[in-house]
Amino acid sequence: MEPIIILSIICFYLCLLLALGVTSNRFFRGTAADFFVASRSIGPFLLLMSVFGTTMTAFALVGSTGKAFERGIGTYGLMASWSGLVHSAVFFLVGIKLWAIGKRYGFVTQCQYFRARFDSNGLGYLLFPILVGLVIPYLLIGLLGAGAVVRGVTGGAFPDLFPAEVARFNGAVPPWLTGLVISGVVLAYVFAGGLRGAAWANAFQTCVFMVTGVIAFYMIADGLGGIREATAKVLENSPQHLAREGLIGQREFLTYIFVPLSVGMFPHLFQHWLTAKSAKTFRLTVIMHPIFIMIVWVPCILIGIWAAGAGIKAPNPNAVLAIMVNRLDAPILTGILTAGILAAIMSSLDSQFMCIGTMFTNDIVLHLFGKERFTDKQVVWIARGFVVFVVVITYLLSLAEPRKVFDLGVWCFSGFGSLFPLVFASIYWKRTTKAGAYACIVATAITWFLLFQRADYGKHEGLVFGMMPVTFIFAASLISLVGVSLVTRPPSEETVQKFIPGGS
Repeated sequence: MEPIIILSIICFYLCLLLALGVTSNRFFRGTAADFFVASRSIGPFLLLMSVFGTTMTAFALVGSTGKAFERGIGTYGLMASWSGLVHSAVFFLVGIKLWAIGKRYGFVTQCQYFRARFDSNGLGYLLFPILVGLVIPYLLIGLLGAGAVVRGVTGGAFPDLFPAEVARFNGAVPPWLTGLVISGVVLAYVFAGGLRGAAWANAFQTCVFMVTGVIAFYMIADGLGGIREATAKVLENSPQHLAREGLIGQREFLTYIFVPLSVGMFPHLFQHWLTAKSAKTFRLTVIMHPIFIMIVWVPCILIGIWAAGAGIKAPNPNAVLAIMVNRLDAPILTGILTAGILAAIMSSLDSQFMCIGTMFTNDIVLHLFGKERFTDKQVVWIARGFVVFVVVITYLLSLAEPRKVFDLGVWCFSGFGSLFPLVFASIYWKRTTKAGAYACIVATAITWFLLFQRADYGKHEGLVFGMMPVTFIFAASLISLVGVSLVTRPPSEETVQKFIPGGS
């Protein structure tokens, strides 16, 4: 009976999201600009919540808890401490600049910006498949995380409903069904309201998962006898989890600094930046983002460490958070907390769905055939169609052997983070050339793929000499960009002045 209550609460929450999508549709103006960038009308609070919501994925909740369970307290330093500092710096140094340029020239995608910045059509065609290819693992993180959580809290509930899969999933709701439902719900409200619907849903879901996360933290701590008792069990049974760097090597720890640079190249974050009403809109995001990261990550890391101290057995680290929540033996609370976890997962999926449709429509279809050949209604439906195509591909990939959410996330972020030199140089270094940009992208793609393949396609971190692979991908990117730019013809002064007035 308890799993039925939990599942009912989850279904009720999903219905609320669908209702929110219907409501946002009433404010949808029917134009492509409103569908893609919400008519650039988003204010400070909504920008903060949508930007934070889209960066806090299953990686942050499900992945960080599982990683802390495996590797200890050093997990917080790996991503949360670095991200708190790096994200806000990138928002300030890159986000505001790109917002201003995007508003001035009417850009809605990164490819449009880089094409104009380097006066090259081919650059957009090269960058598009790479960005989409990196977003797909990001989408996979969400579907894998959602499947693991729902499976963990509904174990043994439906042996008769899924008889063929009882042995594999212990009578729980199978991940394939969870992924299908989650994809359908997110697609529904994104279709209804475009980026405005995604921003509204992000704000609502960010509030939900932050509040429920804090509640889960205290309830799980109470179930373990309190914070002191839970920590004491870790010291007694697994003290290495509380060592300064946990079970993480120093070189690995230090080289994680390159991973959070990925926010500078996330296509979905670029799109959210462009929705801002003014440059002042960014102030709240820059200030509050690191504080929000601490509020979300600290409980997740501690729950993972406490699980190790409590002797929890979890063959798949993705299931640790769900196991700890399910131990509360309070089905209503467990249902609410599970809905909160799913809120974090879906608050990223919607933005990623949107950015994929936006890029395909603007960077491929409209760029090839011209805007004048399509009405706004046709443009919106082209975007929706490609979103469905990519979601189907991602869903089918999620049915394969599952990867660890944290490690797969790091590989995804490593690719985006290694392209950071390109966007930073395009804003601040006028000597950056078209050839340098091509070299940077190609070097990043080749190095990333070779190291990803070496790590058995994301099954593990794939450390190189004890360092994160992103170190070497980033180095290849930076050296290629700078080296080729210095030996090739500089861009025209007219182009430079359009994007770096008075730049050096």
